[in-house]
Amino acid sequence: MIILGIDPGTVRVGYGVIETEKNTLCHLASGILLLPPHLGIMRLSAIEKELRNLIARYRPQKVGVEKLFFSKNKKTALAVAEARGVIINTILSYHLPLSEFTPNEVKVAATGSGNASKQAVAKMVSLLLHISTSKLLDDTTDALAIAIAAANKTAPSL
Repeated sequence: MIILGIDPGTVRVGYGVIETEKNTLCHLASGILLLPPHLGIMRLSAIEKELRNLIARYRPQKVGVEKLFFSKNKKTALAVAEARGVIINTILSYHLPLSEFTPNEVKVAATGSGNASKQAVAKMVSLLLHISTSKLLDDTTDALAIAIAAANKTAPSL
């Protein structure tokens, strides 16, 4: 089964594509959807276009997306919420099973601890997927951890 993990953001959206086969996780692709900040509200359209390209290229059977957590900066929280809305709407338009995870749920899925650091998550992603994460941005390793969380979830939430 091919699983897509998405870490929503305002300027960078992380993605990770993994495959599960016989209780083994395999890294297929990962990276960042770069969204130029000068696009303003048009970046939402760019998110949809790039996500549609990812779905067409990798044909995931399941998708995981990180839930928005409390942010002190209301402007940033609203922008991320807008991006999440576009991401979720795009995924649902393909009728793909979607699971949402809090940051703590992602940490538990990847490391076994909800208090794990970003470095600990990256290290476990590296070990579980047999890849080097040393040059990957946090958004990418987080997206891969979200895909791992979705792989471990037996029933989709949506």
